[in-house]
Amino acid sequence: MDEHAIALVHRHHRTPDGTTIAYSALGGRGPDVLLLHGLAGSGREMLESARALGGRRAIVVDQRGHGRSTRVPTDTSREAFVADVVGVLERESSGPSDLVGQSMGGHTAMLVAAARPDLVRRLVLLEVDEGSGSEADREAMAAYFRSWPVPFADETAARAALGDGALERAWVADLECRADGLHPRFDADVMAAVAAGVARPRWEEWGRVSAPTLVVYADGGMFTPATKDRFVAAGRDVTRVDLAGASHDAHLDATDAWLAVLRDFLDAP
Repeated sequence: MDEHAIALVHRHHRTPDGTTIAYSALGGRGPDVLLLHGLAGSGREMLESARALGGRRAIVVDQRGHGRSTRVPTDTSREAFVADVVGVLERESSGPSDLVGQSMGGHTAMLVAAARPDLVRRLVLLEVDEGSGSEADREAMAAYFRSWPVPFADETAARAALGDGALERAWVADLECRADGLHPRFDADVMAAVAAGVARPRWEEWGRVSAPTLVVYADGGMFTPATKDRFVAAGRDVTRVDLAGASHDAHLDATDAWLAVLRDFLDAP
């Protein structure tokens, strides 16, 4: 079976607070794998990882405030993000699933595994810690997003403004086409609010995660050696892998190495 030929089915989940969560399901065998992108990303950037999982059934979610989901949700708390994922899993999965997440998405996955261990078979965290980031960092990030000369006339203009790195290419590929040009699929103020929630340390929740967990770090990522060591040591059943020549967005710029460790872990007996 050619996993690249399997069509995506696009679906939506309506939450009790009125938020629409968009997600895509890729047919295949179980157990299911649910993949979560990072801050200011979307499910689109996780599709290559989903398709590389040897025919596994995959669910790729646009988390609230991102992608095709509600752009400006009323609730940006970590608890709301967790409830969204639980809602999708309960709707789509027939048994415990594997959760895979990068950065903010990994933080969400970690909290889901802590809150609902019955739904999680294995957990994969790419460039994640218990919660970090200063207010100054969040404001700088929001200011950067506000500085984008939106709308972009076309993708060429977007690349000229944003750059041509792996992350920037993912942003450009995900731009929304409107009558006046191309727009990002996220709001800068919402991103700052979400980042504030991710910054709150969640040691208690991390200590409750019982699922076998793979923690993947990049040598060019955002965490110090001490932060990485401390986080891994506080887990209960953790395997750690460090990727060379990779950034915080290793799924985009060290894709082959990332997919190799992801497949090895998820396919282990």
